[in-house]
Amino acid sequence: MARRVAAFGSSHSPALASPAEDMAGHARRDEQYAHHLDLQGNRVTYPELLRRASPGIDVSMQTLSARVAACGQHLERLASAIAESRLDALIVVGDDQHEQYFEDNMPAFLVYGGRTIANSTLDLPAGAPEYWKRARSLYHEPEAPLEYPVARDLALHLTDSLVRAEFDVSFADRLAKPRGEGHAFGFVHRRLLGKNPPPIVPLVVNTYYPPNQPRPGRCFRLGGAIKLAVEAFPGDARIGIIASGGLSHFTIDEALDRRVLEACRNADERALASIPLAKLNSGSSEIRNWIVMAGAAAGLTPAWQEYVPLYRTAAGTGCGMAFAAWGV
Repeated sequence: MARRVAAFGSSHSPALASPAEDMAGHARRDEQYAHHLDLQGNRVTYPELLRRASPGIDVSMQTLSARVAACGQHLERLASAIAESRLDALIVVGDDQHEQYFEDNMPAFLVYGGRTIANSTLDLPAGAPEYWKRARSLYHEPEAPLEYPVARDLALHLTDSLVRAEFDVSFADRLAKPRGEGHAFGFVHRRLLGKNPPPIVPLVVNTYYPPNQPRPGRCFRLGGAIKLAVEAFPGDARIGIIASGGLSHFTIDEALDRRVLEACRNADERALASIPLAKLNSGSSEIRNWIVMAGAAAGLTPAWQEYVPLYRTAAGTGCGMAFAAWGV
C-alpha cells in the first residue's frame, strides 16, 4: 500500500512576495478596506481597530524587514523539506475565493481529478499598483499558462474512499473558468514545488462563504478519512499532504494562531473542534485547511513549526504567517 510520508503547512499571503518596502502599500489597502473584523469576529471599521489595538505593535521598517526575511527563510526551508520527501504525489488542501466556484455552486469539499490543472498568467487592471502586481505574481505564471500534473488515480481513489466514509465530497475533472487554478494551489506550485513538481491532488475547502462552511471538527475528521484513504491506495507511492493558507488575517490574533499550531502539532481534535466559528471568518477561515491537514497528519512525527506575526499597521492588521512540517 501507499505510504503517508510527510505533511506540511504554509501561509500563502500575497505579502510573502512583498519586500518590506511594499508593506506601506498593503497598509494603505487595509486603511481603505470596509470589511474588517475584530478578534471576536465582529464587523468594525479601520479606525475602530486602531483605537482598540495594543500600543506595542511594532511596524517599524527594521522590524518589518526582519520579519519579511524570516518568512523567506522559512519558505525556503519548507520547499527543501518537500523536495527531500521525494513525493510521488501531494494532496494540496486549499480554499477557493471566487476563482472557480461561486454561489451558483459552492461545494463544501471538492476533489479535483483532471489529468492536469492549469495555472494562468496574472490578470490585473493596467492601473493596478506595482506593489500589488508584485504580490499577486506569487500565484501566477509569468509569461504563459502552464499545465501542471495531477495524480488522477489518487484523486479518484480518494473521492471513492471519502464517499465510502460518508463524506459527500464533490468531484471535478476540469476547471469551469479560464483563470486557472486558485491562489491556494498556485502558491504551492509557484513557490514551493520547484521546476519538476510531483503530481498534486487539489482538495478544495469552502472556508470563506456561508452558509455551508464546514465545521472545524468535520474538517479534522475529513483529514482522518484522507489518512485512511492514502494508506489504502494500491502501490508503494510516497504521498504527502499540505495545508495552504492562514493563519489569522486580516486582523492578526496571535493567541489563536499559537493555539492552532499547538493543536495541529498534537493532532488535538478536541482543541481544534472547539475553535469558535466567529474566529474562523475572513482570511482566518483558512485555518480550516490546517485542521484538515492535522487530521491527515495524525501519527506522523512533528518536525518543526515557525510563526511570524507579520503586522503591517498599528491597528493590528496583517497576517499570522505559519510554516510547519511533519514526518521529514
